Parts: sequence; structure tokens; C-alpha cells
Amino acid sequence: MAKSPTISKTVFFLGMVSLFTDMASEMIYPILPLYMESIGMTVIGIGLLEGIAQATAGLSKGYFGRWSDLSGRRMPFVQLGYGLSAIAKPLLAFATNGYSVLAARFGDRLGKGIRTGARDALLSHESRLGNKGRVFGFHRAMDSLGAAIGPLFALIYLWFYPGHYKTLFIIAFIPGLLAILSTFLIKDTTKTTSIKNTRPKFSDLLQYLKTSSRAYRRLIIGLLAFSLINSTDLFLLLYLKTIHFSDFQIIGLYIFYNLVFALAAYPAGSLGDRYSLRLIFNVGVVLFSITYIGFSFCETDTFWFVLFCFVVYGLYAAFTDGIAKAWISKVVNGQEVGSAIGNYAAIHSITTMLASALGGLVWFTFGAHYFFLGTGIIALFIILYFSFNARVID
Repeated sequence: MAKSPTISKTVFFLGMVSLFTDMASEMIYPILPLYMESIGMTVIGIGLLEGIAQATAGLSKGYFGRWSDLSGRRMPFVQLGYGLSAIAKPLLAFATNGYSVLAARFGDRLGKGIRTGARDALLSHESRLGNKGRVFGFHRAMDSLGAAIGPLFALIYLWFYPGHYKTLFIIAFIPGLLAILSTFLIKDTTKTTSIKNTRPKFSDLLQYLKTSSRAYRRLIIGLLAFSLINSTDLFLLLYLKTIHFSDFQIIGLYIFYNLVFALAAYPAGSLGDRYSLRLIFNVGVVLFSITYIGFSFCETDTFWFVLFCFVVYGLYAAFTDGIAKAWISKVVNGQEVGSAIGNYAAIHSITTMLASALGGLVWFTFGAHYFFLGTGIIALFIILYFSFNARVID
């Protein structure tokens, strides 16, 4: 494993690329459910569409992560992935129905799938066993900082031009372009063995599961079980709309959530390095449960309670997102990180799609209260699983 400072030049510039990319993505994301609702989509349709979009990202992460490992190269995948996502976002400006929204989201999420495994392999290579949490935490902090700046710009823009969503979709190309240019400041520092003329098959994803370590398999079972109840964040934003929060309040709360996420991600990674990645992840699951149970009791006049829930939700994200990737990279061989994270992401995408589709169905059938309450209670059982398998996955 390469010896390098905690935050190397490569880690820093990868963080900048993610900051610009999330600026572009999150200028769009908090208003996307509002826009989809305005063109006649139902909560079931929104959940299914977002589930398909996330499945696209996840399945392609597995394939391209494996391809990156086999090729021994990382940056071509990073540059192509960020480039495709940047180009896809402005296409939303021409979307007039669910199918055209899906096409734009498909291109954006495919780009994410192409780049993620290779990028995370670069981050893992730039870290050591004792600082993986901090490296991945720093990257998530930069990512989340962009996710706060993006909707802040959207909020300011909509203040002057209310309802002009399509122009905002086009403006989102600017930070996307900055992300593309920033990738050329990164050098591929990995040294992996290239297998010439070898491209992975989709069946290789299942093959990797068979040959992977026991610790890896036990770990992703728990992570995937959690993702099966962790539906799209769009439901949180859509619920605020149903209890009569304004567009500005919704976007403002989303900005606040991302600021909490950004500020807490690096300290959460440091705590994971110092104590236990499993412990910190479990704390995150508890915070997730508190948020969802709290949302089940939210009413129109509970702004400060909703604000509290978004603080807790930001902490949940900080305590799980980067931690999960650091945890996976810790239990696998360094040259398999792209495959390991990509394989997890591929299966994760299917469970996420199911979670979003089923979540929309539960909401539509029984109401938002039971959807949020049930999700929050079930989440607590994930902690029991990780506790029972602690000796294997720590």
C-alpha cells in the first residue's frame, strides 16, 4: 500500500471534481420531484423512475468497476463517467413526460456508474489501513459541500425566476463542465496488472461473489439489507410538499441537510478509524431510524421539528455513506477494490430500486405515516445483524 499523507493531491482533486459534479446534480435534485409532479407523475411513478435510475448507476458500477480492475487503468473511466453525467443534466430542460425524464436520468446515472469503481479504487490506493475512514470521509465532505452549494444557487435563482425549472437545468451544465476540466489535474497513481483485451462479462459480478472473502460476503449482506428499506430521498422532499412546505423551505432544508453532511463526514471517518467502522455505521443506522420515525409524526406546523429531523438525517448520511466504502475497501485485497465496491453497488442498485418502488406503493396504499414509521422500525434490526457478525467483519 502506497505511503502518502492523509489528504494527498489525488484525493484533494478527486474531491474537487465531486464538489463541482454535486453542485450540478443538486441544483436539480431538490426540485426534480416538484417538476415531475408538475408534469403529471404520481408518487408511484416517481419512486419507480428514481429506482430505475439508481439501478442503472449500480449495475454499471459493478461492470465498469470490474473493467477498471482488469484494464489496470482508472482515469479513462473517471473522465468518461463525469463527462457523461455533465452532458445528461441539461437534457432535463427538454423533458415533457416521464419517459424523457427517465432518459436524462439514465444518462446521468450511467455516468456515475462508469466512474465510481475506478474513482474509489484511486481513493483506496491513496489511503492506508489506519486512515481509510478519513480519506473517504474527506471525499464525501467535498461531495456534500457541492451538494449544499448547488441547491443554494437554485434557491437564489428561483427567488428571482420562480418556476423557471428548465433554464436551471441548462445552467447546471456549467459546474459539470468545471468537473470535467478538473479531472485533467489528476494523475493515475495506481499500479495494477493489466489483462490485455479482457473485458468483464456481467456474469463476472456473480463470480466475484463466489470467490470473495467471507468477511466481504457477510458485510454486503448487511449493507444490502439496509438498502432494501432505504428508498429515495425524493420521498422526504415530496412529503414536505404534501404538508404544505413552500419550494423555498424545501430547498432550504435540503441545503441545510447537505451542510450537516459535509461538516460531519470527515469527523465521522476519523471516528471510524479511531474506534470501529462497524460501530460508526451502526450509529448512522440509529440516526436513520430516528429520522424516519420522526417524519411519521411531522405536521404542517412543525418546521422546527422537521429541521431537527434534517440535522439527524445529515448525520446519518455522514456516518454511513463514506464509512460503508471504507469498510468494504478494508476487508478486500487492494487490487480488487473496484470490483468489490462495484459488485456491491450493482446488487445495491437492485435493492434500492425495489425499496423505492415498494416505498411508493406502501405510501400510496397505506399513507406516508405508515411508510415512514415502518421503515424506521425495521432499520433497527440491521444493527442486530452487524452485532452478530462483528467478529467476521471487523
